[in-house]
Amino acid sequence: MKLYDFELAPNPRRVRMFMAEKGVTIPTVQVNTREREQFAPDFAKINPFRVIPVLELDDGTCIGESVAICRYIEVLHPEPPLMGRDAKEQAVIEMWDRRAELEGMSAAGEVVRNAAPMFEDRGVAGVADGFPQIPALAERGGKRMARFFDFWDRQLADNAYVAGPNFSIADITSFIAIEFVKRAEITIPDQCKHVARWYESVSQRPSAKA
Repeated sequence: MKLYDFELAPNPRRVRMFMAEKGVTIPTVQVNTREREQFAPDFAKINPFRVIPVLELDDGTCIGESVAICRYIEVLHPEPPLMGRDAKEQAVIEMWDRRAELEGMSAAGEVVRNAAPMFEDRGVAGVADGFPQIPALAERGGKRMARFFDFWDRQLADNAYVAGPNFSIADITSFIAIEFVKRAEITIPDQCKHVARWYESVSQRPSAKA
């Protein structure tokens, strides 16, 4: 088993943080997306969408998408549970993790991919021929992030973690979204005290350095 990874990319970091919380170690193969290594023909055979991370199993099966990889790891290593113990908890965590992807990771991606110089002509991931940056999308992404922070502040006012009393994959996705958008110099608004408290707590976890 091996994980196709790139230390500077946000989605592989989600998987590494998940693994760190589980105490799981998987050998990695670095795919430098800044050098466009994801477009090499050999990697295209592993993942035709040409994005990372990808988990390659010993039988050759390749699992792309961060949450799918985490789900596989969760089944193999159920403790500590990061995706819920029973039907209700699993559904609530899935709901908040999905929201974190749509409202957080997606918005952060809009900002960074449409504003950062390193993503010039790479507004959409995995497209070898390139996609032009659209400044209006970066502006919209910034507004979406403001909405994200507002929603998360209300949720965290009465909860220690995003999906309730226990740390979960929803916290990992939310944390990485905030870390990612910092590249566009967007940080937690001063008025979002509950997000700031939660972010500081998650930052202190050993897995945050994964």
